[in-house]
Amino acid sequence: MNKVALFAVRKQDPCPACGAELIIRSGKHGPFLGCANYPACDYIRPLKSQADGHVVKVPEGHACPDCGADKVLRQWRFGMFIGYSHYPECGYTESIDKPDETTLACPLCQQGKLVQRRSRYGKAFHSCDHYPACQFAVNLTPVAGTCPYCQFPLLLVEKKTA
Repeated sequence: MNKVALFAVRKQDPCPACGAELIIRSGKHGPFLGCANYPACDYIRPLKSQADGHVVKVPEGHACPDCGADKVLRQWRFGMFIGYSHYPECGYTESIDKPDETTLACPLCQQGKLVQRRSRYGKAFHSCDHYPACQFAVNLTPVAGTCPYCQFPLLLVEKKTA
């Protein structure tokens, strides 16, 4: 069975492994460049390199506390973050979305505090800061108080849409 290219590509680089033409193919994670001699040569390359994040903006007057490089705003596959011009050699980064500071104690271990985190799908949840020792997590926003029905030491706010 012969596989055909998804799109006609003009003047593509040759395959560095075997010298054949690179064509755009479709996979479960989206389109990619693959060698035309596929079962014989398994060279593939992503269409866009997102490994280090590209620079979006360069604010003036801010320096890295570790290496002294200029601060830059970068776009990565999980969103925006603050890096420095020597990234990834200097690995110091800052998050743009600061988590909500809560003073609520963890109801499970009674030692940790609840902090806001983001799942790999981008949804916010609250969990104990003693993870992995304590694995308490809730998807709703916690509020100080005791449930009058079950005496659980935490109330959860559920937002309802009309």
